[in-house]
Amino acid sequence: MPSLKELRARITSVKSTRKITSAMKMVAAAKLRRAQVRAEAARPYAEAMQRMLAALARNVAGREGAPKLLAGTGKDQVHLIISVTSDRGLAGGFNANIGRATRRLVQRLEGEGKTVKLLPVGRKGGDYLAREYRDRIVDRIPGSGGRDVNFTAAEELGARVTTMLEKGEFDVATLVFNRFNNVMSQTPTEIQLVPLALPSNDNEVGDTNGATYEFEPDEETILARLLPRNLMIQLYRAMLESAAGEQGARMTAMDSATRNAGKAIDRLTQNYNRTRQANITKELIEIISGAEAV
Repeated sequence: MPSLKELRARITSVKSTRKITSAMKMVAAAKLRRAQVRAEAARPYAEAMQRMLAALARNVAGREGAPKLLAGTGKDQVHLIISVTSDRGLAGGFNANIGRATRRLVQRLEGEGKTVKLLPVGRKGGDYLAREYRDRIVDRIPGSGGRDVNFTAAEELGARVTTMLEKGEFDVATLVFNRFNNVMSQTPTEIQLVPLALPSNDNEVGDTNGATYEFEPDEETILARLLPRNLMIQLYRAMLESAAGEQGARMTAMDSATRNAGKAIDRLTQNYNRTRQANITKELIEIISGAEAV
């Protein structure tokens, strides 16, 4: 049985831990609101741009000389997977969920005989994937590091992906990230970036009410300018969703840790009181026994 000194040290240690987790919970809660507002504000624009380009691209996809961001390279052999995680831990299963989703995707593609390349965004995702797929990682992109996500990071990543595509380093690019639902829930989501995922029917594009559109300039020129922009927008949206999900997951994890620390303190305090009472009783028995012997 631990001594009173050891129990006091444990209680003090757990109390210090509870203070830290409680402070981290409040910091995450303060950051969550702003991150959530930015993520939710980015969704309508990103989704509308995706739908608009999909509607426009249906008339161009089959033409010769279509942009690579739209039609890809014409092959389906080399797949680039961009996984978005955080730079920091202590966020429950937030990063591990993306790691597992990426691993399942890699296993499925390699099972089909495809070649897989990985481009992890965020230190935690890079560390997770490097343990098993180090030879498939082409580069590791740092995340926001807990700071606000800015569009410049998405522009740089989009330019990197576009350069790799122009050099023929991959045929298909897929984005894997945590979609923010609420504080308690984030959903691992896959989006095909290259070639642009086209709708299977008109209902997925939206109701056009039979309208016919005329484009000025032509569709090819519009796509050449908007496709790179759409790539950056989709990456930016994924980063914002991931940032909001990270804060929500960390807030939930730290709240759970704080409550568990409180329960541990109660148990340790109970053990301390019982041990102290047992020691007092033992000392009283020794004193009484000694007195009776005299």
